[in-house]
Amino acid sequence: MAAHLSYGRVNLNVLREAVRRELREFLDKCAGSKAIVWDEYLTGPFGLIAQYSLLKEHEVEKMFTLKGSRLPAADVKNIIFFVRPRLELMDIIAENVLSEDRRGPTRDFHILFVPRRSLLCEQRLKDLGVLGSFIHREEYSLDLIPFDGDLLSMESECAFKECYLEGDQTSLYHAAKGLMTLQALYGTIPQIFGKGECARQVANMMIRMKREFTGSQNSIFPVFDNLLLLDRNVDLLTPLATQLTYEGLIDEIYGIQNSYVKLPPEKFAPKKQGDGGKDLPTEAKKLQLNSAEELYAEIRDKNFNAVGSVLSKKAKVISAAFEERHNAKTVGEIKQFVSQLPHMQAARGSLANHTSIAELIKDVTTSEDFFDKLTVEQEFMSGIDTDKTYGYEHILTLHNLEKAGLLKPQTGGRNNYPTIRKTLRLWMDDVNEQNPTDISYVYSGYAPLSVRLAQLLSRPGWRSIEEVLRILPGPHFEERQPLPTGLQKKRQPGENRVTLVFFLGGVTFAEIAALRFLSQLEDGGCSEET
Repeated sequence: MAAHLSYGRVNLNVLREAVRRELREFLDKCAGSKAIVWDEYLTGPFGLIAQYSLLKEHEVEKMFTLKGSRLPAADVKNIIFFVRPRLELMDIIAENVLSEDRRGPTRDFHILFVPRRSLLCEQRLKDLGVLGSFIHREEYSLDLIPFDGDLLSMESECAFKECYLEGDQTSLYHAAKGLMTLQALYGTIPQIFGKGECARQVANMMIRMKREFTGSQNSIFPVFDNLLLLDRNVDLLTPLATQLTYEGLIDEIYGIQNSYVKLPPEKFAPKKQGDGGKDLPTEAKKLQLNSAEELYAEIRDKNFNAVGSVLSKKAKVISAAFEERHNAKTVGEIKQFVSQLPHMQAARGSLANHTSIAELIKDVTTSEDFFDKLTVEQEFMSGIDTDKTYGYEHILTLHNLEKAGLLKPQTGGRNNYPTIRKTLRLWMDDVNEQNPTDISYVYSGYAPLSVRLAQLLSRPGWRSIEEVLRILPGPHFEERQPLPTGLQKKRQPGENRVTLVFFLGGVTFAEIAALRFLSQLEDGGCSEET
C-alpha cells in the first residue's frame, strides 16, 4: 500500500491495487521461473505501480532491456516481453526470439502489449516468422498511473504531437478507456464538461463504450461529481510560460520523469574537511519527488520566492529538536528521544536535499538570461506588444507550430487575446507570492487560462463567459450520465463537489499547483490528470 496515494478525497490506492492485481494474474499464467525483457520506456511507469519485490514474488528472476541481437543468458523457463505496440520493437523482438531458438534449450515466450494489443504488430511478428513462438499474447491496460494522492498520468509523451500535428486519435481512445476503468472502480461520473475537439471525441467514445457495455449497471456510489475534459490546444500559452513554482522550476531546469529527477551530484556530496573537493561523485543524484516526503509536500506548489523562508524555519525547528537531547535526563525521556530519532534524521536529510536543490535553482533564476526571458514573457502575457524575429532555418519548425495551432498569422484580423485576458482576468498586477489569494501566483502574475476555466466552471458556471468560450478553439459542451436509483448524492449544505480535471495533451506542474490551490481555497476536492 502506498500511503501517499490515499490522503486525498479520492483513494487512488484502489486504482493502483487493481492494476497490480491484473499484473500478478498475468505473471501467474506463465508458470515457472521468468525473465522480463523491458521496452525501456515502460520501466519508469511500471516502477510507480510495482517494485521488483512484487515481481520476485511471482518468480521473476531476471530483467533485461529490449535490445537487438541475442538476449543475455538466463536459466529460466519463461521469457516475457513487456512492450508498447510499436512496429520497430517487433523487429527487435523477432531478432531476440530467433537467436534464442538457435541457442536452445526451448523457452516459453510470451508478449504483453501495453496498453493495447495491436493487429499490425502481430502481423509484423507473423511476417518475421515468430508469432507462433508466443504462448500468451495479451494486453495490459495501464492507461492511468497513480502519481500522487490527487494526480494521475497516462505518461504518453507523444500525445500532443499525435493529436494535434498528426491527427492520430490513439491516445484519445486510451484516455476514454482509462476513464471507463476509473468509473468501474469509483462509480459513474454524473456530469461531463468539455472544451475542445479532442475533448468532444473522448466524451463521444465514453458514451459509445457505455452503450456497448452489456454487463450489469455500475452500482458503485460515485466518488467524482464532475469530469472536465480540456484540450491542451485550448490554452497553448500556459505551457510556453516559465513555471515559477518550486516543482515547476525543478521540471523546467532538470526535467521530472515518472516522479524522479536527476540532479548534478556535486551539490549533494558530503563535505569533508581538507579534501579540497577531491573524489567528487560523477553519477547524477536521483531523487523521487512526491507527497510521501513531508517537506516536499509543503513546498512543491509554492512560488519559488516563498520557498527560502520555509526552508529557513524548518532548519530552526529541526535544529531545536536535536538540541532536545541535552534536556533528556530520565530513561523515559531518553527512550522517547531515541524513538523520534529516525523521523528527525529523515527530516534533516530531506531539508539538506531541498536546500541544495533550491541553491541550484537560484543559480539559474538570478542569472541575467533568465531575467531577460521572464521579462519578455511577462510583457507579452500582460498585453505589452513585443516583436520576435527568426531566421530562415526555423521555417519548418514555424510551419509545424502553425499546424499544431501554436502560431496563427494575424492578417488584418482582430487580436482576441486582450478580450480573453480581461474577461478571464489572466493578468494580476498585485500578486502575493508569499501568501497567495489567487492562482496567478504560480506564474508571478499570469493566471493559467486552463485553470481559470476550471475555476469559473465551478463558480459561477460557464454561462458567465460564453463569449470567450466561443473565441477559444473547439466546441464546449455538457453531458449528463444518468445514475441508477439510490446512487444520486444527497448533498449536504456547504459540501463541495469533487471534480476530475483531465488534460488532453499534457499539463504543467504550475497548473497542477494552481488546481491544488483552488482545492484548498474551497476546502474541496480536485484531482488532476494529464
